[in-house]
Amino acid sequence: MDQPNNLSPTRVTLFPRLRSLMLLHLLGEMFVVMGARNTAWEKIYSRDILFQSPGVNRTLFLITLDKCFLALSALDCVDILSQVLHVSAVNYLQPDVIGSLPNVLQEDAFRNLSTVFKDLYDRTSANTQRALYGWMNIYLYKTDFNESTSWVSAENLWILGRYMVHLPLEEILKISLNEIRLFVSYDNATKQLDTVYDITPELAQAFLERIKSSGFDMRNTSTIYRLGLLVCFYDDMEQMDAAVARALLHQMIKCNQLRGFQAEVQKLKSQLLNIAMQNQTLNDILGSLSDAVVGLTSSQLESLSPEAVHNAIATLNQVSGWAKSQVMILSSKYLSYEKVLSFYNVSQMGALVTGISTQSFYSMNPKELSQIIRGTTSQYLSDLSPAQQQGILRKIAASGDFSSSVKDIQGAFFKEISLSDLWKQTGYNSSMMKGKELRRSQVKIIIQNIGKRKELTGQLVKGVTCQLIESMGTDFFLNNFKFFENNLHLLSPYQVNCLAWKFWKVSSVSIPPFLLLLCQQGKCFLFQNGSVADEYDVDLLGNLICHLPPAFLHGRMSLKAMATALHQFRLCQQLSHEQKTEIKYKLLELYGSPNNWTAETTLDVGPFLALLSKGELNVLAEKSLTLLNLYIALFSFFSLLEENSCYLTFFPDCLGTRAPSSDEIIKLAEANVFWSVQELKCMDTGTFDKSVELLGTVSGFNSSQLIVLKEKAKQVWGSLPDWKSYHIVSLGRTALALTEHEIKELDLHSVDTISVLSQQTEWTFTQARSILQGFLEDSGQTISTLKSFDLVGLGAILCALNSTEIMSIRTAEFSAAVARIGLLFCSTPVLRQFKKMTESVFGTATSWNGSILQEIGTIAGGLNEDELKAFDKNLMPYFQPIAIRCIPPEIFQALSPEQIANLGPENAAMVTRSQREHLNASQLQSLQLALDGARTSTPETQSGASTTQAMQTPAASGE
Repeated sequence: MDQPNNLSPTRVTLFPRLRSLMLLHLLGEMFVVMGARNTAWEKIYSRDILFQSPGVNRTLFLITLDKCFLALSALDCVDILSQVLHVSAVNYLQPDVIGSLPNVLQEDAFRNLSTVFKDLYDRTSANTQRALYGWMNIYLYKTDFNESTSWVSAENLWILGRYMVHLPLEEILKISLNEIRLFVSYDNATKQLDTVYDITPELAQAFLERIKSSGFDMRNTSTIYRLGLLVCFYDDMEQMDAAVARALLHQMIKCNQLRGFQAEVQKLKSQLLNIAMQNQTLNDILGSLSDAVVGLTSSQLESLSPEAVHNAIATLNQVSGWAKSQVMILSSKYLSYEKVLSFYNVSQMGALVTGISTQSFYSMNPKELSQIIRGTTSQYLSDLSPAQQQGILRKIAASGDFSSSVKDIQGAFFKEISLSDLWKQTGYNSSMMKGKELRRSQVKIIIQNIGKRKELTGQLVKGVTCQLIESMGTDFFLNNFKFFENNLHLLSPYQVNCLAWKFWKVSSVSIPPFLLLLCQQGKCFLFQNGSVADEYDVDLLGNLICHLPPAFLHGRMSLKAMATALHQFRLCQQLSHEQKTEIKYKLLELYGSPNNWTAETTLDVGPFLALLSKGELNVLAEKSLTLLNLYIALFSFFSLLEENSCYLTFFPDCLGTRAPSSDEIIKLAEANVFWSVQELKCMDTGTFDKSVELLGTVSGFNSSQLIVLKEKAKQVWGSLPDWKSYHIVSLGRTALALTEHEIKELDLHSVDTISVLSQQTEWTFTQARSILQGFLEDSGQTISTLKSFDLVGLGAILCALNSTEIMSIRTAEFSAAVARIGLLFCSTPVLRQFKKMTESVFGTATSWNGSILQEIGTIAGGLNEDELKAFDKNLMPYFQPIAIRCIPPEIFQALSPEQIANLGPENAAMVTRSQREHLNASQLQSLQLALDGARTSTPETQSGASTTQAMQTPAASGE
């Protein structure tokens, strides 16, 4: 796109109104260039919306940069740049563009623009941050400094703000002691140092050394408070007393905001914890340890007295980062002291409320449970497990007080309410739904209950049907379009598809940005015959870049575009291995050999480092870059293992074997998968006790590694019958190594233990049966006595039920849990039995409506041919996407071409290869139409006028 070049160079002084006109002038030039003048478009695209349009921000920014400083005062141009930058994605603020920033500015203009860049720090790449630091450095550097002194004054540090982390180490060590003293003494210094999230240990310790040398008492509480995030790298531990250690621990609660180096932080906290406990017991000082308590092992927590936990609850209830097993222990200790579970006791627990057992919740007085829902503890209820939430709901529902409690249930907790319970309630209104998250199946019921005048605020927009969208009058649709766009994240791809076609119909002009979101799996018709040539194409693609096929990335993406696209690629959640491989080759083509990469380039490449070869990673590691990310650290670490024999563990059979330490396990995270079976076997028992939860999260461990970890658990915790619930919960994936015989030895009476075990999806059928039988026997139940929260807690274990067992589940309990059961990927015979149970709740399958189809999820995979083909084509979008893949191919082929065409893009994308192979040519053509988001006929159920009466958006109703 050519940039407009006819902006008048006349220099004028502008008042705010004139500056606005200048902005409109620039926008006007872009309208002309982009051909965006259209009546329908202008009804929708105010300046704020225009700023969100692909390419507009980049063009406006470049025009301003190129022309504005010639025509207006520097302050006015900085103001315009600030407006553009603050409403944009900033991905066009690349190092080469920063080179075009004015190199001569008056001091006030420079300060204002520096403030803008400081505000945008987190939204820019590492290379851009380094380039902006370089630009600021040009202004701040003074030539009258000699080699032994630094240009970095206190004032310059304040101006740099977070960019101070880009100062070279040698420059920090030269800062005048008077200047560093002045800087730290400044009231806002702590606020600034609290935001240096990406500082490295080397730079932090250099600052600490200068602060200490400048005369500050580094063990004074006031000084410790002023250090901000520098406190996370405090290294003056010699002869420290317990009070100083506790003061440091109190300040280190903020260290979880650091971008990395958490292993070092945990090690420092552990050292300080040991100092803080000198000549005192853990019971005595529990309440003064801040969030360092998270580092305590299960055995240490188990050693605490109930009284100590009770006395420290005001501290413990504010700590975040607890593991599930830790919360279970502390909650049990606290409640054993309190004796009775009451509203007051629960309200004191804060985040520890998640450790209360499901059965304890269910045993509470329903009035007290209702108080919990309304009280301050309600903010933690969304963190409860589905089984715990179900236990609370079932008790309240059984008490007859459900109607008065529904309106007080907030957040994601509301999603656990069953359709059956919602059907029983009346008196809903739009305002009552504010602050609640809703399942799509719930929305339809609530909208029907609200009545004729539907104010679709917030989550209720999920219930807007395509028929309703199609029937809207042109003026009504355009006047309320912004409401839909603001809530785009709540709409399904099918709804977005309908909005896009409606927009196309009424505007007959350019494609709105959201229409591009409809492309599925690289089927973007705008780019099938073109290329991604530059940054403007990247802007236009937006999130669609994640769907470009590997061949397109290989042959049709320019290096110029790649430089801009890298940040967008890093945000993609589900890139295929083939896509990642092509991205890797593009990166090597763009940046050259890793031999030449800077620390900033390494950070920007980020997760794609995992695609590099071991040799390429070793090259990066050998450069000793201080900002290397996890991938380099882990690969270089394992390279060193081959050459270095230090830190060896000298246990029997472990002579010459290097065992993992707890620090290394924290650093490596998923890369712990590279430990050999022998190395894991030689792990110290203390290390295992500290690291068991983290090891249980490693998804790549093979069966041999899991077996070794299981045996290590036996070594640490004793025989299986002695294991507590929190032991079993802390195992994570390691539990998969338990044999059927071993599972029988465990105490599985608690549904909360089962709830955690059921989160693992790799159980064999025999293991799942053992877990099921163990739960029934240890809890003294049968299938027919299970409550809804038991069913929810069993989760994937329910897939091991036989047909007789499924049919013995009580209908009322199944009804309350059906939405959760509909998330399970069970075998087809099991789904067929669940379908029969569902019919006992909702009636015969052929009578099911959209709400029921959305509610039951994968259970729809149990439908037979006749039932499936009997559904009206307009119900097809209401099948959940996860249900589509569960329909057997021989059943799926019973769908008519019309039904398939109405699946919608999201459901069509879930069709498996096996299902495709069973379709005829007509059905395949319909599937392609659905994938492409092609427009299908929708019945005109309402006129435009009646739509306005039936549905009110906030814009229409004056909210």
